[in-house]
Amino acid sequence: MFSTTFADTSLPDSLANAHVWRAGELGGDSLQTVATGYTSLDHVLPGHGWPQGAMTEVLQPQAGLHEWGLVAPALAAVQGASSGTITGQMLVLVGPPHLPFGPALGAQQLDLPRMLCVRGAAGNAPSLLWATSEALQCADVAAVLAWLPDARSAHLRRLQIAAHAHNKLLFVFRPLRAQQESSPAPLRLLLEGTVSDAGNLLVNVFKRRGPPLAAPVLLDTRPGRLSALLAASGERARRRREELAPLARPSRVLQPETPTSPSGHVHALLDRIAQPAHP
Repeated sequence: MFSTTFADTSLPDSLANAHVWRAGELGGDSLQTVATGYTSLDHVLPGHGWPQGAMTEVLQPQAGLHEWGLVAPALAAVQGASSGTITGQMLVLVGPPHLPFGPALGAQQLDLPRMLCVRGAAGNAPSLLWATSEALQCADVAAVLAWLPDARSAHLRRLQIAAHAHNKLLFVFRPLRAQQESSPAPLRLLLEGTVSDAGNLLVNVFKRRGPPLAAPVLLDTRPGRLSALLAASGERARRRREELAPLARPSRVLQPETPTSPSGHVHALLDRIAQPAHP
């Protein structure tokens, strides 16, 4: 007597669980996130925002150009949400390439007295890594921004574990050469400046919990007043060009007749003399 056993081709119950991520979908619905302040960027990030308790790695050609425009709206919101409490307000900057410009950060609604800047000697990567790790363990710190151009994958892994253990926002800024290196960061971005009326920053999300992003996201990170001034200046320039356009059109200019040579005059006179007179 023979018995036939058929394999159960139905999906396991675990795949029907909302907390199970499928590789073809944008994950992170169960993640705790902080809105970036840019709707178009939130739309392509897992959990629709910056991951809380995880590392976000940001690559760019030159440090100090675009990072503040990218992260300032979220950091201002974090500080504003905890303004009535003591803990969770401090922002720690580790190894910034330049001293932050206070008036510009204040214009982006950041609370400057609640910011701590830690600067190390050039090339002293161990001290910067130590300061970043210590800041992540501090209860009064809401977010850590670290510029770590020489960090290794093993170093970043320890920082990722610390950020997860203490539920902190962690942004690590690195040069473009790190793009080909492995990284434990669940979210990796590449920044590129651009000149456009619609925006000034292209954000390429080349690693996320989900399918690859087909095209970079264009953001306008300029302050509202600056964007309004630039738009008004562009409109004035456009109207000026329209006013000057008729004057720039080429007009028909009569060219003077080319004078004939002296020998040409002599030949013409001889021709008239040689012609017979009409009766």
